[in-house]
Amino acid sequence: MKQWLRKIIQFILLPALGISIVWWLFRDQKLSHILNILANDTNYYWILLSIAFGILSHLSRAARWQQLLAATGGKTSLNNSFWAVMTGYFINLLVPRMGEISKCGVISKYENMSFTKVIGTVVVERLFDVLMLLFIFVVVLTLQFELLSEFLSGNVDVEKMKGAFLSPVTYIVIFSIAVLIYIIRRNRHSIKIFREFSVLWSKFKDGFSSIRKVNNVPLFWFYTIFMWIMYFAMVYVCFFSFNATSHLGVLAGFTILLTGSLGMLVPVQGGLGTWHAMVIATLVLFDVDKEMSAVFALVVHGAQTLMIIIMGLLAFIILPLTNRDKNIDEE
Repeated sequence: MKQWLRKIIQFILLPALGISIVWWLFRDQKLSHILNILANDTNYYWILLSIAFGILSHLSRAARWQQLLAATGGKTSLNNSFWAVMTGYFINLLVPRMGEISKCGVISKYENMSFTKVIGTVVVERLFDVLMLLFIFVVVLTLQFELLSEFLSGNVDVEKMKGAFLSPVTYIVIFSIAVLIYIIRRNRHSIKIFREFSVLWSKFKDGFSSIRKVNNVPLFWFYTIFMWIMYFAMVYVCFFSFNATSHLGVLAGFTILLTGSLGMLVPVQGGLGTWHAMVIATLVLFDVDKEMSAVFALVVHGAQTLMIIIMGLLAFIILPLTNRDKNIDEE
């Protein structure tokens, strides 16, 4: 893809998509009514507590990542891994999916580690996040089967998905990919670019295999589970910020954690619009007024986004200051 086209998609089309979704969700809302709720019907104590839980989740992610980096032979400080994580989240607000690359760049720079190897550890991280998300999906599916079925039927076009799966084009694409992989494997030693790629792949594989070398596996799982508990708590405590959602229980929190996480998978800046849409649709299923559901989504997402902006900007200040005594090699 040409550079100019990629920039148009990243900086114009994707933000426009997110803003369009937000506009569509809030097009019938009166600004005066939203401001009235924010001024008179919002307990910001719970919002601040949610932000604190958010910071703890990011700290836990940094500590878990530090274990994976150590397993590759890299000695990293919690300070650098935490602020690298916050840098990644901040960059994701600007350019979707670039946050992971950015945080790897930070660690590579300040801890003098192979960038490709660091990328491998992040892939491991994401695989464990997917496992946790699948676990939450199974829990919600088991305990909230009817509600989840109603949500999917109202938000997913099953017939279109089935048609895409049964389309001959799908199988042609799969076959073509298989043939391409076969050709690459047969010729990988004779083509220069593949020889260079094999060197990079070796470093990446070292990072990817870091999970097998983690010194303290129980601690690794503790960080993983604790992080997702904090994700849940971030949403759950916000229920008590509004009278209209204060009656919702733990299952509602898990359901929103699941649907909100699915909304974050869409490559728009910080889940803008898509997270709101998923959360609003879920709250409506729990008999929360649509208008109030929209305000809830706006406040919770806005609070976490503000926290990421502040912490991300702090990262750009703190990282150079705390690493100024190091000899940083530019790779």
